[in-house]
Amino acid sequence: MTNNDTLRRLRYALNIDDAKVAANIARTGRATTADEVANWLKREDEPGYTAFSDTLLCRFLDGLIIDRRGPHPSGTAPEPLEFLSNNEVLKKLRIALEMKEEDVLATFKNAEFVVTKAELGSFFRKDGHRNYRKCPEQVLRKFIHGLSKKD
Repeated sequence: MTNNDTLRRLRYALNIDDAKVAANIARTGRATTADEVANWLKREDEPGYTAFSDTLLCRFLDGLIIDRRGPHPSGTAPEPLEFLSNNEVLKKLRIALEMKEEDVLATFKNAEFVVTKAELGSFFRKDGHRNYRKCPEQVLRKFIHGLSKKD
């Protein structure tokens, strides 16, 4: 799943428009237009398609956190990561949506996907921890799908 696919799925699941996506990215200090967002949302074979980088996805997720939870007490936006793993995407979504473990498990249940508490905890561990586990694309995809089915 490309970052463009992730953005498309999140946009649908969270029911936000192009202008809101642009505004979320702008909250992190990068000016963005709705036209840029429209190009990111296009399929690879469509004219005008532009790849959505890890840095931009990180900016979008950080902007979503700022939008939903308010700015950091220091007033600064975090520096975007150059490489964004599925684990980081899952963490940032959990933070933005203010979800606890039970909420995340319920979201997976909405997607009819079984994830145990131990498995879920392993996705949120720090890389290098002995219980850390890399989050597969299918898990992230199911989580976003579960968000779109949320009541």
